[in-house]
Amino acid sequence: MNRLFLLTLLTCLCSGACFAEDKPDAWQEKKAKLFKPLSDEQLSKIENAVPKQLAAQPKQARRVLVFYRCEGFVHGSIPYANEAVKQMAQETGAFQADFADTYDAFTSENLKQYDCIVLNNTTKMQFETASQQNAFLDFIAGGKGLAGLHAASDNFGRHPECRAIVGGEFGGHPWTAGGTWAFKLDDPDHVLNQAFEGKGFWHQDEIYQYKADSYEGPKVLRILVSLDMSKDEVSKRINDGPREVPVSWIRKAGDGRVFYTNFWASQ
Repeated sequence: MNRLFLLTLLTCLCSGACFAEDKPDAWQEKKAKLFKPLSDEQLSKIENAVPKQLAAQPKQARRVLVFYRCEGFVHGSIPYANEAVKQMAQETGAFQADFADTYDAFTSENLKQYDCIVLNNTTKMQFETASQQNAFLDFIAGGKGLAGLHAASDNFGRHPECRAIVGGEFGGHPWTAGGTWAFKLDDPDHVLNQAFEGKGFWHQDEIYQYKADSYEGPKVLRILVSLDMSKDEVSKRINDGPREVPVSWIRKAGDGRVFYTNFWASQ
């Protein structure tokens, strides 16, 4: 579990800043098959990676809803991310975290208690009713937060308004999970990049590019981290599409705020 990314996500939460379509019960079957209890060693590694100090102090008590259902590909890292968020909440006291994987969580009444929705590697989300989609959109536009992890951009194929809020849709990953890639800081002074100490870095992960017709671009998105195309190992893998490939960004959505990062594909 990458300590730098955990610190980045923790800062975001404090500051307010993966299969084909299935029947409704199929997700529970897949979850039971794929998600096994974490071992003591795995729990210990997550505990050691969780930041012990806050880069941003919360101005008030905060509560987040972590949603992790997949209608598409299921990433095996989902339980690790859930555990990391749980431990961050417990260790720092900066926020409370609840976890859900059924769409009935998306009601206006239920969402009133939360400050942020975290989409933990969700894929191909399909709200069951228009009211659920509206509750999600109204939550963000009304001044709350959305944090998307990795596959949260491989999402909302049937809900273009929701997809647009994230800022880009998955368009392939020529930078595969087995590779180690170079990254540069586009906004090195931003509080969410404090963990990187103003320096670019190399990191092993699976990095997405985005469909050209869905990517909102730097006029809408404030890019935090992107692939370093000055490195041949990185630039030679790009497929058709923009030469700049952002990895983490923030944006405004109505009165709300959105944070997305492509990091955290691996366990």
